[in-house]
Amino acid sequence: MKKLFLALLTVGFSASAASAQVEIGLRLSPAVTSLRADGSANNFEGKSKLSIGGGLVVDYFFGENYAFSTGLDLVGKGGKLTYTDGSNRELKVGAQYLQLPLTIKLFTNDITTDTKLYFQLGGYLAGNIGTRIDGEKEFKDPGSGETFKSNKFLLIPDAGVLAGFGAEYQVGQSTKVFAGLRYQRGLPNIDNYFGDERKFSNVVIKNSEFALDLGMKF
Repeated sequence: MKKLFLALLTVGFSASAASAQVEIGLRLSPAVTSLRADGSANNFEGKSKLSIGGGLVVDYFFGENYAFSTGLDLVGKGGKLTYTDGSNRELKVGAQYLQLPLTIKLFTNDITTDTKLYFQLGGYLAGNIGTRIDGEKEFKDPGSGETFKSNKFLLIPDAGVLAGFGAEYQVGQSTKVFAGLRYQRGLPNIDNYFGDERKFSNVVIKNSEFALDLGMKF
């Protein structure tokens, strides 16, 4: 009985491994990023900027049209912040993040020859690896006159939800190209400056991103 159970377990595992497929590729993602800012006492407002990112794509298929999609991205985020502090102020915030997407991709059957649509939904985890204010590693606060390191402006961790869609085209036996649109919405407050250093009340800053994904899988 034990031998039979082990044989069935081995067969089941082998069948699962045989049906699983991993596709690995590269992605380039020009984007419009912004900081969603709120702080009514100081009239905070966020504005967008152009950015670019890219990285590794890993799709692990657990069904013919279903895949767990992850990878590792280097992405630019940030935007412009305007607020009042005696007078109107503006800061240009640029941040670099290493990002791990954790999503599910759903593929249609071929809508035309060798072409499928896909829909992507899930989240991401990210870590800030560098921030510049007005293009500089240090900045002088226009309100207080104090000088701070730009890396202390934002908290290091970030996380959020991710949704996207696109099309994938098979160009060879194992080569595919894809293009799609993706929206990312950060969830935690990443402000590490206005609340702690300036003692502004109820300041909330969160990341947002609209990206165009262009890539190839091998």
